[in-house]
Amino acid sequence: MSASTSQNQRIAVIGLGSMGYGMATSLKRAGHSVTGCDVSADAVARFVKDGGAGATTPAEAAKGADIVVSVVVNAAQTEAILFGKDGVAETLPKDSVFISSATMDPDVARRLAKQLEATGRNYLDAPISGGAQRAAQGELTILASGSAAAFAKARPALDAMAAKLYELGDAAGQGAAFKMINQLLAGVHIAAASEAIAFAAKQGLDIRKVYEVITASAGNSWMFENRMPHVLNGDYTPRSAVEIFVKDLGIIQDMARSARFPVPVSAAALQMFLMTSAAGMGRDDDASVARMYAQVTGVKLPGDK
Repeated sequence: MSASTSQNQRIAVIGLGSMGYGMATSLKRAGHSVTGCDVSADAVARFVKDGGAGATTPAEAAKGADIVVSVVVNAAQTEAILFGKDGVAETLPKDSVFISSATMDPDVARRLAKQLEATGRNYLDAPISGGAQRAAQGELTILASGSAAAFAKARPALDAMAAKLYELGDAAGQGAAFKMINQLLAGVHIAAASEAIAFAAKQGLDIRKVYEVITASAGNSWMFENRMPHVLNGDYTPRSAVEIFVKDLGIIQDMARSARFPVPVSAAALQMFLMTSAAGMGRDDDASVARMYAQVTGVKLPGDK
């Protein structure tokens, strides 16, 4: 453990979903005093049972905190946590740091940072990648940008949560932009993997053997290897939901339109996620795009009745 992580910091984690809960437990394991807050009272109670502290509002959680880690879905939720009723800006001490882990438009990240920094607090734009298991192990990849002061203040939390920390610039927005490039590729790869596995089933192939062959071949991708076992097992419990990519690929379309940059491949992937959501699977695992292909084409996949 580094010297920075050995310091006991007062840290609030807002959002105790699959990612946030793991991040909170990693921070607690590193020796920090961690308070969790979530709209779900059950999630907070679980964290308290596991040895953390609980709070009912972001303002309560942030009171006296050195660091606030916000692990919510989007920019609107981040803004509400910052500046809404019972938001952290009401109680967060001066010179403390707000670490924003939500995936959002870089322009929004810059606006939120400017607004918070005007009050004497620091803002670190720090989207995350790696999934719930890596969050629980303290082995996330964090794509961060912000001032030197924000990095210095956030360092103990970053060290506890990340296996890889990329310092990508001295102002908010750069981290968000890097994350959107990652999401473009991730969304396209999930859609392509889902198309391929469903097409293989249509050809009458043993899709478990297809998985074995592809993961040892040039056509493999991290998303194929990670997501297609969900299809093979007929298990669409949401590790990352379809709606996440409806949101993120939608942001990419907005960014691209504004930049007058064509993104036809990610646009096609977005349509597949939209179709899957429209078919009633928006809250299911994002590998459900394969189920949507199966429904449209009459293909049987594992778990189908």
